[in-house]
Amino acid sequence: MKNKLAYRNNGIVWILPAFLFLVIIIYYSIIFTFRLSAMDWDGLSPEMKSVGFANYIKIFKDDVFWKCIKNTIKYFIITFVVQNFLGFIFAAILHSEVRFATLHKCLIFIPTILAPATMAPVFRLMFSPQGMLQDLFNKVHIPITVDWLSKPQTALYVLMVIVVWEFTGMSFILYYAAMSQIDREMLEAAQIDGAGNFRILWTMVFPSCKGTTISLAMLGVIGALKTFDIPYLITTGGPDHATEFLGTYIYRQGIRQSHLGYAAALSIMLLLLAVIGAYLTNRANQEEKA
Repeated sequence: MKNKLAYRNNGIVWILPAFLFLVIIIYYSIIFTFRLSAMDWDGLSPEMKSVGFANYIKIFKDDVFWKCIKNTIKYFIITFVVQNFLGFIFAAILHSEVRFATLHKCLIFIPTILAPATMAPVFRLMFSPQGMLQDLFNKVHIPITVDWLSKPQTALYVLMVIVVWEFTGMSFILYYAAMSQIDREMLEAAQIDGAGNFRILWTMVFPSCKGTTISLAMLGVIGALKTFDIPYLITTGGPDHATEFLGTYIYRQGIRQSHLGYAAALSIMLLLLAVIGAYLTNRANQEEKA
């Protein structure tokens, strides 16, 4: 017994310093980024030139920044609605008597665990004018030219399709778990009273999953703000910034163009937007519980 207690105490002794070190690193990085946002620095020069709030003033005059915000809002609204709708429907279907339910669950969730870096070449090939989708249209004689990634009007929607395909599994798992907590007798009583399946889903099941929907909204807001991998790997933010997000724009300014001060200011704006989004969704969650 003493050995077990000693082992636990030793574990606490090691975990607390590691946790404190991690917290210090995180907050030091935020403070350093805020300090860097007031500088004009290319990352190589030995001296940093102080510019005050010039980088922040530049942000509000930057058309690309506002395009990033517009893309983020559109991206969040469409992907949130579509993938949560699909996740909810899949969860409801698999809570009924379906053959090979375990296989269906795996097929729905598999895209969530696939790394975007491994799937990006596949999607770039699929949606290219010489890709698999164009070959399919040619074989069935459908007069459609697949060049959607090269057009500003359609590139962002192609990325949304990919994101919905990838993350519907996460919505499905959370809704499936939430539906498992609903009292079956209540649903059976509603069926006996003559309520149809659609009415039961809309008036009983969906309201019972409201907490899950709010949690998914919080994850969706933060995920939309920090989106980087899929737009960068598939379109690199183009064409004409049609798929530019704050993450890709920060990378472009900081790494490619060596404007580290401006990239740091954009990072601070991203942090503020993420905190505001998390606060609003968390407040909505608390009001729902109250």
